[in-house]
Amino acid sequence: MDRLDKVISSQTEFSRKDVKKLVNERRIKVNGILVNKSDIKIDPKNTSILIDNEILEVVQNIYLVLNKPKGYVSAIKDKKDLTVIDLIPEKYLSRNIFPVGRLDKDTTGLLLLTDDGNFAHNITSPKKHIKKVYEVLTDIELTENMIKKFKSGIELNDGKCEPALLEITGKNTALVTISEGRYHQIKRMFGCVGAKVLELKRIKIGNFILPDDLVEGQVRTLTNLELIKILDN
Repeated sequence: MDRLDKVISSQTEFSRKDVKKLVNERRIKVNGILVNKSDIKIDPKNTSILIDNEILEVVQNIYLVLNKPKGYVSAIKDKKDLTVIDLIPEKYLSRNIFPVGRLDKDTTGLLLLTDDGNFAHNITSPKKHIKKVYEVLTDIELTENMIKKFKSGIELNDGKCEPALLEITGKNTALVTISEGRYHQIKRMFGCVGAKVLELKRIKIGNFILPDDLVEGQVRTLTNLELIKILDN
């Protein structure tokens, strides 16, 4: 059970104060009956809410995809830097949205945001083995020996990595597929084979590829089919 004003403010641009005003103006009905209090408890899944006789479709959780640009940290708040939340349209900010996992400040590409903790756990938990694919640009030429080392598991100072797939696409460009999400993992992996990562972009999670038409800094909601692809390896 949730408070009526909390439910409405999470689904619309109305604040809780706005909802109270709407109730006082007799503009909100619950299950066909005008309400006189904004803090009544309701079951959002089994309650009809009308605002000015327009039905409010209650969405339980929200799932967003962001094409992250450089210069933003993957956090809700930060004392020094802009965060990915600063890129989220205002209409979503009434939800308790947070980034799913993290991309470094200078890393770009596919980042998911949600208010669904279970969904986030399924994406980030190492036990789920959800694959993430990155485009990488390095400062030196890549070699077959590097491919073998990635495949066997790079030894980092916090333990050995799971086997990773390194696909060389150019002299110093590659695709890297991992199923973990350690701190600066890809940069550290390349550091262990003598290479420095100059550019890093995530392009895929599970079977969901960063949409071509989603420009850097842009956000949109995910479709049900896309959600299925994310959890499908």
